[in-house]
Formats: sequence, C-alpha cells, structure tokens
Amino acid sequence: MMKFSSQFFLFLPLALGIGIAMAFQTAINTQLREQLHTPLQAALLSFLVGTIVLAIMVLFQSAEKPTLSEISNIPWILWTGGFLGVYAISMSIYTAPKLGFLTFSGLVIFGQLLISMLLDHFGWLGTEKTPVTWQRFLGGVIIFVGVLLTLQR
Repeated sequence: MMKFSSQFFLFLPLALGIGIAMAFQTAINTQLREQLHTPLQAALLSFLVGTIVLAIMVLFQSAEKPTLSEISNIPWILWTGGFLGVYAISMSIYTAPKLGFLTFSGLVIFGQLLISMLLDHFGWLGTEKTPVTWQRFLGGVIIFVGVLLTLQR
C-alpha cells in the first residue's frame, strides 16, 4: 500500500526536480564537451563549478564545520561517492548523445531502481530493510519494458 503523508507531498516536487536537473545537466554537459576535447574535461569543468558553489554554500551555512580529525575518521566506503559522481557525470556526457536522451534517462532510472531494490532488500549501506515484493519487482519490470520501447526511434 502506498503511503501518502505531508512529507511525501513536500518531497515529490523536490525529487522530480532532481530528475529535471539531471536531464538538463546531461544535455548541458554534452554541449560543454563540444566546446572542449573530451568528456573528462567537460566533467572536470562541471565539477569545478559545482565545487565552488558548494564551498560558498558551506562557508555561509551556520552548521559547525568538521575538524580534520573528524574527516580523517570517515570510513573509506564513504569517500567513494566522489568517484561514483565522476563515473556518472563522465559516462553521461559520453553515452547520452549516442543513446539519445530518452533512452539514456530510462536506463539510468532502471539502473537506479535495480540497485535501490537490492539496497532496500538487503539493508546494504545502512538502509532500512524493505523486502522486494511482487509489486515492487513488477514496477521494475514495467520500467525496463518502457526503456525497451524508447529504443524505437
């Protein structure tokens, strides 16, 4: 049964906004690649701008800043997020124009659904265990079929 709450209606537009931003980001970074020489150079410039914006936001945020000791005690697995971001952005710049943006987005969403089901089911990386039900599995299959339908141009 679907759970609707006031938080759901707050987070729904925020989550949709992420999808919209990711599609625009991929299209913009693909155009950036045309101005530069490689997907990695485009990704570097994109990350550089993002890093500057984040640094400014953190600078003005009122939250306490971590100490060097706190940073050095972060588990190694938590450092891999940056590597995953580099992979995601660089490969999106490379693959989206070749696949088409609709097919690319569908495959990204399906990949997110697939690993999200596993993360939820097994409780990996500190997530709450939520078993894969037939409804959740069927939803993933429907998304995959939808991706296959986007291959027709």
